[in-house]
Amino acid sequence: MNQAESQPGQQAGQTEPELPKDLADNATFTADELAQQAMEGGLDLGQRLTEAEAKLAEMQDAFLRAKADAENIRRRAQEDISKAHKFAIEGFAEALLPVKDSLEMALKIEVPSVESLKEGVDMTLKQLVAAFERNRLVELDPKPGEKLDPMKHQAISMVPSEQEANTIVSVLQKGYMISDRLLRPALVTVSQ
Repeated sequence: MNQAESQPGQQAGQTEPELPKDLADNATFTADELAQQAMEGGLDLGQRLTEAEAKLAEMQDAFLRAKADAENIRRRAQEDISKAHKFAIEGFAEALLPVKDSLEMALKIEVPSVESLKEGVDMTLKQLVAAFERNRLVELDPKPGEKLDPMKHQAISMVPSEQEANTIVSVLQKGYMISDRLLRPALVTVSQ
């Protein structure tokens, strides 16, 4: 149809919307007829809309549940971290209790002999060493002649020596590590 043949009521330059071939043949139809044709063709739009709305509600419910689960997991993880910080020293403190008990018993002895005190201190030291080992507190006791390791040793002074330069001459104080972390460096003197 060209512009000269346009129907009354249409302005020049406007084109008619294209209709499907089977509908174009019968240009006069009502909305009821269109719905009837859609239903006959298997296009139950109401049913499709209902199914889509049900699927949307299902997905929204699943999303909200997943969001709530993620929030619960995050909250539990924060609580676990808080408890870990709060009670991190609990095992070590528990291992030190027998050491304190032994020291208190040693002080209760009214007339201690030097030999009994030495024996008690030795037993208490063994308890302390066992507590350190259980809690991965490792002693750093470098031997004279070892190379200075600045990550584990702190040189207090340099002394003239026949040893190679930067080797340990003497240990002034032992160092300690917890697992792989330096707690206190060993204090040493090194050769010049």
